[in-house]
Amino acid sequence: MSGLPPQVRGTIVTMGTFDGVHLGHQAILRDVRDRARARNGCTALITFDPHPLRVVRPEAAPPLLTLPDEKKEILAQLGLDYVAFISFTLELSRYSPEKFVEDIIVPRFRPAEVVIGYDHGFGRGRSGDVSVLERLGGIHGFEVSVVGGVEADGSAVSSTRVRRAVASGDMEGAAAGLGRPYSFGGTVIRGLGRGRTLGFPTANLTSPPPEKLVPAEGIYAVCATLGSERLEGLLHLGPRPTFAGSPPAIELFLLDFDREIYGERVVVDVLHRLREVRSFASGDDLVAQMQRDLADGRDYFREMRT
Repeated sequence: MSGLPPQVRGTIVTMGTFDGVHLGHQAILRDVRDRARARNGCTALITFDPHPLRVVRPEAAPPLLTLPDEKKEILAQLGLDYVAFISFTLELSRYSPEKFVEDIIVPRFRPAEVVIGYDHGFGRGRSGDVSVLERLGGIHGFEVSVVGGVEADGSAVSSTRVRRAVASGDMEGAAAGLGRPYSFGGTVIRGLGRGRTLGFPTANLTSPPPEKLVPAEGIYAVCATLGSERLEGLLHLGPRPTFAGSPPAIELFLLDFDREIYGERVVVDVLHRLREVRSFASGDDLVAQMQRDLADGRDYFREMRT
């Protein structure tokens, strides 16, 4: 386990899982940057992969809002000098707060100050809290600062709250907590071509890894990033009950777009749930509903632009 370059000292350090990098996390990182500027020092974030609960209580581990690569991409935009992804193992889970500070934080990150969220716990069983960290700071010569919670729509932002919103299809609620739309990525693969025969050619996407949280089944208005293009579209997420035997799918219909994109990577920002998945008596009934969905989607995007 490596740390910062040896010449880097007096850092402003924060730590945590930071799943989602939501508005509460962003407030901590802003505070870290401000304190580093005041000290003319560097910033460092210590985070973990996999999620600690996947190691200590796999049955209770939540699905992830951000996969490691997604988290790295978001963090890269937030102006930190160093981000360390520490492999979370059973051995590490048994570290006492004292051992974690003495063996990892102090020698590898050499902090002048450690900044944590108001509800942060660290060390075995999350037994390290603010008072423990302040005591250890007194021993090892670093200061401790605590950042309070952030509210959105009248309640505290948390990864749990954002997960609940995504899982229920409340994409506006998820975006309110994240400060950005909820997204996932996939590669375009060949499907059965049924969408094209119905007049709605869709791009079938590979499913995200099983640990990634996928929104509730439904039809969504989305924005898709394809290379340098940003495209509006509709997303079918889940089963296809109208056609017996069809497996669940992630199907993306891009508005006013007609190009072969097999094998290309797409990142989908899921913006608004238009409706639930339903079964239709015939293909004609499904096409009529898809036309209504398209009209609703265009109305949604028109309102978004005004």
